[in-house]
Amino acid sequence: MTILMFPGQGSQFKGMGRALLDKFPDLTARASDILGYDVRELCLEDPEKKLGLTQYTQPAIFLLNALGWYDIREQMDGGSSPRFSLGHSLGEYNALLAADVFDFQDGLKLVQERGRLMGEIQGGGMAAVMSISPKKIREVLAEQQLADVDLANFNTPSQTVIAGPSGVMERAAKALMAAGARFIPLKVSAPFHSRYMTKTSVAFGHFLKDFTFRSPSFPVISNATARPYGSDEVSDLLVRQIAGPVKWEESIRYLMAVDPDSEFREVNANILTRMVSDIQKNCTPLLIRDIKSHEPIFEGQGPDGLEAVPVAGRIVGNPGFCKRYGLRHPYVAGAMYRGIGSKEMAVAMARAGMISYLGIGGLPLKRVEKDIQWLGKRLGKDLPWGANLLYNSEMPQLEEGTVDLYLKYGVRYVEASAYTRISPALVRYRLRGLKRDDQGRVVCTHHVLGKCSRPEMAEHFLSPAPDRVVQRLLDRGEITGEQAEMARKVPVASEICVEADSAGHTDMGIPTVLLPAMKILKDRMTALYKYREPVYLGLGGGIGTPESAMVAFFMGADFILTGSINQCTVESGCSGVVKGMLQDINIQDTDYAPAGDGFEIGSKVQVLRRGVFFPARAKKLFQIYSQFDSLEDIPKETARQIQDRYFRRRFEDIWHERKAQLESQGREGLISKIEANPKQKMAAVFRWYFRWSADLALAGDLDHTVDFQVHTGPALGAFNQWVQGTDLESWQNRHVDLIALKLLDETEAMLKMKMKTFSG
Repeated sequence: MTILMFPGQGSQFKGMGRALLDKFPDLTARASDILGYDVRELCLEDPEKKLGLTQYTQPAIFLLNALGWYDIREQMDGGSSPRFSLGHSLGEYNALLAADVFDFQDGLKLVQERGRLMGEIQGGGMAAVMSISPKKIREVLAEQQLADVDLANFNTPSQTVIAGPSGVMERAAKALMAAGARFIPLKVSAPFHSRYMTKTSVAFGHFLKDFTFRSPSFPVISNATARPYGSDEVSDLLVRQIAGPVKWEESIRYLMAVDPDSEFREVNANILTRMVSDIQKNCTPLLIRDIKSHEPIFEGQGPDGLEAVPVAGRIVGNPGFCKRYGLRHPYVAGAMYRGIGSKEMAVAMARAGMISYLGIGGLPLKRVEKDIQWLGKRLGKDLPWGANLLYNSEMPQLEEGTVDLYLKYGVRYVEASAYTRISPALVRYRLRGLKRDDQGRVVCTHHVLGKCSRPEMAEHFLSPAPDRVVQRLLDRGEITGEQAEMARKVPVASEICVEADSAGHTDMGIPTVLLPAMKILKDRMTALYKYREPVYLGLGGGIGTPESAMVAFFMGADFILTGSINQCTVESGCSGVVKGMLQDINIQDTDYAPAGDGFEIGSKVQVLRRGVFFPARAKKLFQIYSQFDSLEDIPKETARQIQDRYFRRRFEDIWHERKAQLESQGREGLISKIEANPKQKMAAVFRWYFRWSADLALAGDLDHTVDFQVHTGPALGAFNQWVQGTDLESWQNRHVDLIALKLLDETEAMLKMKMKTFSG
């Protein structure tokens, strides 16, 4: 069998490909029509000296690689195909073409746009570093404090390409040559495959949304992961490839393990063939536990000198968590109320190998059902997505109705929020997903991620469902006897997310205090109940930069959960007006205000302060509520100010509106209770302002911006500072999946550098 390889940029020269261009004149002419210039003339004569420009080089190389593949295919036995294919950088597009992921025309359009976008990046460069290992290169860069240099291509044990700004590259050259390296600058216009290409990768991600990709007809190895493409990974991995390193050595070592008898065959060149010979001579195969699933176990160290783990090449997070949820990255986008955590956000994250939870708080069940149906049609049963489940002590029927929908439509993942006790609805959802496998072991198909900031609630989540609740469900026929028996063997929540100080409802917890304490509790509860499956622990709240994510993983988080940074993205359900306000805030621009739900008991939410009056007005309302026993007791001047400036409506008008809403819900008993208690009536009227202020923000009402209630935390301010001066400064360029990948990638780069520093 054959492993097919396609070269990338660097293999071009004037006069290249004459025989292939002559053999396939129709395809050559078609390529010229698509590109808008004579590509044959470019390859053979290059009269305008454009062949060395990446926007022209990439389509030319893609065309000749494609023609080379078609020539080889004609010579192959009928019906046979390569065992694997792979390409170096640009060559990966030809590997995907050979596997029928896209056709010739779409492939040419893709590389033309890729070349155009990459050609827009100017400044900086790349260099091949020879004769020393990647590990040694990292050590030298760390010693010289050259953190702005990235390792861009891991080609062979003794050939690594680095990339970075021009001035820094000059310093790197001196330091590396002093350490015994050969340093060969490359003739490129920008630092490709490095963090400096993030703007390009974001723009290319937008371009890819107009394309539909097929599953590979045979395995194609990704530069980004050194593993085969999954059926739904094409867009994600092509975006990651632009700003991430080419893992060529690891790719070849992987193939040496899974298919040692196949022959490597390069199309149109022998550049990659020489690299393969070097790797085969000096490297051992990566050990593979399961050839069929291609899940690797590494012995020793990976090609970058660090131990590798099988989470899409990640060194952070827990592979077990990713496997349970069907993810490629240990990253969760938390639910945000009233559809701010939108269905579009769930789709983007699922297709990128992460999970997002639909934010249903405050939405009518008909809207929730519609969104669930929409997600089911677009993501099917294989891609991961979830929905929020909120504890509701006042209206338990709403929680029950939500669970009914989740069971009806097969929602597999739920984020349980705002719980102060374990409710029958939550237990019913969890237990209805219990079954036994062929060996009689308990298997859970409904996964609950319990968000909590207090150990007592974490303990409830980590315990089996309360016996009294299980018995009540059994008596009602809502679970089976077998499910009731199995309930003793699993915790209520399969995962715990520790919620530190965050947007919206917050206990203002400190992550460095909460996470270690919760981990001790989790380990104790797991041992106490002898759970067969692990409970995974994540951290959310305050994560908006690589530094904060690194600390979370360093403390032992199996995954991270983000919130505030996601509301200022294209996919967020926030209004464009609010997104524009949020993209400019700093870490000091949030405040704590009374919450509308839980107003009477002083619950707090963290909200936007900059440019709005809501926090101050909400605090004033709570102060008045605490001080007086009825609306009539409020001093006339204060009452006038509230009605004229805050509410712009009379107290009685608000109460009549609220009364009509309760009547439509059949809650006449509650109306009588409120009207019999003047202080409770005051609370009901004041709570109207909280709903109204949130409605104004969601609608982006420009006439009432000062009253906007926008839940957000200082993590967004930190994120804004991190991306200031980059393409991501504008919210129109922020896509939830791409900023997640950028955050993870730079977290890993930072963590690796820190590990090198510590080990040195």
